[in-house]
Amino acid sequence: MSCNPWSMDLEVSPSLTIPASELGWRFSRSSGPGGQHVNTSDSRVELFWNVADSAVLLEDQRLRLMTRLGRRLIAGVVTVTASERRSQLRNREIALHRLAELVAAGLAPDAPQRRATRPTRGSARRHLAAKSQRSETKRQRQRPPAE
Repeated sequence: MSCNPWSMDLEVSPSLTIPASELGWRFSRSSGPGGQHVNTSDSRVELFWNVADSAVLLEDQRLRLMTRLGRRLIAGVVTVTASERRSQLRNREIALHRLAELVAAGLAPDAPQRRATRPTRGSARRHLAAKSQRSETKRQRQRPPAE
């Protein structure tokens, strides 16, 4: 994932690069540290990308992203914010990196489905032995019965 804030094209994978023309930026004042400088600089960065209207996505990629990022999308647009750093440039880099990770995770293939297996006879035996050992330990901690 390449995130060069100078070229602004976002390389998500070797086969997918989001052009700068499809990325939208918004800047605002950031909360947090910064001293006197914080009240004059717009260092908080919002990066947004319209998944629904993107020309670089194949139809199956678009569908996969729309379903996987469904809760993060507002009218087909995914938004990422960054305000950790004092520098707007550094926050731009962070936002680009976050969007690249988000899109890459959304396009990643599904993990293979887990096959259900039964515990082995030995593990079941060890499990029962540990339970009885624990039971014995707790029984020995009890007050002896009154006679």
